[in-house]
Amino acid sequence: MIFEKLSALIAEQFSVDADTITMETSFEEDLSADSLDIVDLSMSIEETFGLGEMGEEDLSKITTVGDLVNLIQSRTE
Repeated sequence: MIFEKLSALIAEQFSVDADTITMETSFEEDLSADSLDIVDLSMSIEETFGLGEMGEEDLSKITTVGDLVNLIQSRTE
Protein backbone atom coordinates (compact mmCIF):
# COMPACT_ATOMS: atom_id res chain seq x y z
CA MET A 1 0.00 0.00 0.00
CA ILE A 2 2.85 2.42 0.78
CA PHE A 3 4.48 1.64 -2.57
CA GLU A 4 1.26 2.28 -4.49
CA LYS A 5 0.62 5.65 -2.81
CA LEU A 6 4.25 6.62 -3.22
CA SER A 7 4.27 5.61 -6.90
CA ALA A 8 1.28 7.85 -7.52
CA LEU A 9 3.01 10.80 -5.82
CA ILE A 10 6.24 10.23 -7.74
CA ALA A 11 4.39 9.82 -11.05
CA GLU A 12 2.57 13.09 -10.50
CA GLN A 13 5.63 15.08 -9.44
CA PHE A 14 7.98 13.75 -12.11
CA SER A 15 5.40 13.41 -14.91
CA VAL A 16 6.02 9.71 -15.47
CA ASP A 17 3.71 6.71 -15.72
CA ALA A 18 3.21 5.12 -12.28
CA ASP A 19 3.52 1.69 -13.92
CA THR A 20 7.16 2.42 -14.78
CA ILE A 21 8.14 2.98 -11.14
CA THR A 22 9.70 0.05 -9.29
CA MET A 23 11.45 -0.37 -5.95
CA GLU A 24 14.74 -0.13 -7.88
CA THR A 25 13.88 3.15 -9.63
CA SER A 26 16.68 5.63 -8.94
CA PHE A 27 15.65 9.20 -8.27
CA GLU A 28 18.81 10.64 -9.78
CA GLU A 29 19.42 8.28 -12.71
CA ASP A 30 15.89 7.26 -13.72
CA LEU A 31 13.89 10.35 -12.76
CA SER A 32 16.61 13.02 -13.14
CA ALA A 33 15.73 14.35 -9.69
CA ASP A 34 17.84 16.98 -8.01
CA SER A 35 17.90 17.87 -4.32
CA LEU A 36 15.08 20.40 -4.73
CA ASP A 37 12.87 17.73 -6.34
CA ILE A 38 13.55 15.44 -3.39
CA VAL A 39 12.67 18.17 -0.87
CA ASP A 40 9.40 18.87 -2.72
CA LEU A 41 8.61 15.16 -2.77
CA SER A 42 9.43 14.82 0.93
CA MET A 43 6.90 17.54 1.79
CA SER A 44 4.21 15.70 -0.18
CA ILE A 45 5.16 12.45 1.56
CA GLU A 46 5.05 14.04 5.02
CA GLU A 47 1.53 15.28 4.28
CA THR A 48 0.26 12.11 2.60
CA PHE A 49 1.61 9.66 5.17
CA GLY A 50 1.29 11.89 8.25
CA LEU A 51 5.01 11.77 8.99
CA GLY A 52 7.00 14.27 10.94
CA GLU A 53 9.54 16.36 9.11
CA MET A 54 12.09 14.38 7.14
CA GLY A 55 15.53 15.80 7.87
CA GLU A 56 18.51 16.18 5.56
CA GLU A 57 20.09 13.10 7.11
CA ASP A 58 17.05 11.00 6.12
CA LEU A 59 16.88 12.46 2.64
CA SER A 60 20.60 12.01 1.97
CA LYS A 61 20.21 8.23 2.38
CA ILE A 62 17.48 7.97 -0.25
CA THR A 63 18.65 6.97 -3.71
CA THR A 64 15.87 4.63 -4.85
CA VAL A 65 12.13 4.33 -4.42
CA GLY A 66 12.79 1.25 -2.27
CA ASP A 67 14.89 3.33 0.13
CA LEU A 68 12.01 5.74 0.50
CA VAL A 69 9.46 2.95 1.04
CA ASN A 70 11.68 1.51 3.80
CA LEU A 71 12.00 4.92 5.46
CA ILE A 72 8.23 5.46 5.40
CA GLN A 73 7.61 1.95 6.77
CA SER A 74 10.05 2.51 9.62
CA ARG A 75 8.30 5.76 10.58
CA THR A 76 4.74 4.45 10.35
CA GLU A 77 5.07 1.18 12.26
